[in-house]
Amino acid sequence: MSSASRITPLVRFAVAATWLAALVMHPATAEPLAPRNGFPSQTIKFISPFPPGGGNDATARLVTTRLPEIIGQAAVVDNRGGAGGNIGAKAVADAKADGYTVLTSQVSIMAVNPTLYASAGFDPVKNFVPITQINAAPLALVVDANSALKSFADLAAKAKASPGKVTYATPGNGTLSHLVGVVLAKDNHIDMTHVPYKGAGPALTDLLGGQVDVLVTSTASVAGLVQNGKLRVLAVTSPRRIGVFAKAPTLEELGYAGARFEDWYGFFAPAGTPPERVAYLNEAIVRTLHLPEVAKLVTDGGSEVVANTPEAFAAQLRQDIDRWSRIVKLSGARAD
Repeated sequence: MSSASRITPLVRFAVAATWLAALVMHPATAEPLAPRNGFPSQTIKFISPFPPGGGNDATARLVTTRLPEIIGQAAVVDNRGGAGGNIGAKAVADAKADGYTVLTSQVSIMAVNPTLYASAGFDPVKNFVPITQINAAPLALVVDANSALKSFADLAAKAKASPGKVTYATPGNGTLSHLVGVVLAKDNHIDMTHVPYKGAGPALTDLLGGQVDVLVTSTASVAGLVQNGKLRVLAVTSPRRIGVFAKAPTLEELGYAGARFEDWYGFFAPAGTPPERVAYLNEAIVRTLHLPEVAKLVTDGGSEVVANTPEAFAAQLRQDIDRWSRIVKLSGARAD
């Protein structure tokens, strides 16, 4: 295995380990939540539809590490990777709707995959009930710190002057990063060449090595390299400046109206789960997300805690499905 192909899992494992160590070393007191009508009375399983060590897995463990203090029952993570998250999602869709099986999902699985894949194996609205959205995280457009590109305007000008010559890397075809790149190129009438990688790690390696001009990726993937001065942020896609990226302008600040693109993680239960159990899970998880050390770890990664109601999360999901399905069709991206 090449060093580049090993970077992503190693970095992700280190991030997850750091998060969990921080939770163990600096625990705040969690307020217990009494069971309701006998629920919960056994372990709650959180299915992460990606391998251990990734962002989805680490996010699930942020919650499951502290949730037992609140609910008085164990909470475990069960990794079911494969097919861009579809295998794990379908496992939850097919699970018993009793509140004891929860999906840790993200916008790409719920709002992108049903259009990107010929058959994702599930319907994000019919097969699930939202519990709560964990966070909202922008994407970042970054270059090597020594790049001649000092701003997004420099990038747009170079791409217009030399159509097809500017290369933008992403973690893969059909990812949010790829789709955002397609929209930005179209809306700004610029021609850039997409270079897909198998994850953010290999893409970062080539960006730092000068093989590609710019990388579009999640803020969590590049937060450390931005903080230590290895990367320069040209812009972020959030509606406001955020966390360790506070010095970077948003695309909307730069005059690109509507350029809001946010990734998120969230929890879902199988459709048919009793509403009172969904409400209980929502309250317990929201309490966990508002523990100071949990909230800090979320914001340190370049995102904001959301912790909303099931109804608000359902509305956000419907909005994202409509938007991202149109963008997938625009991009022409497909996956088997």
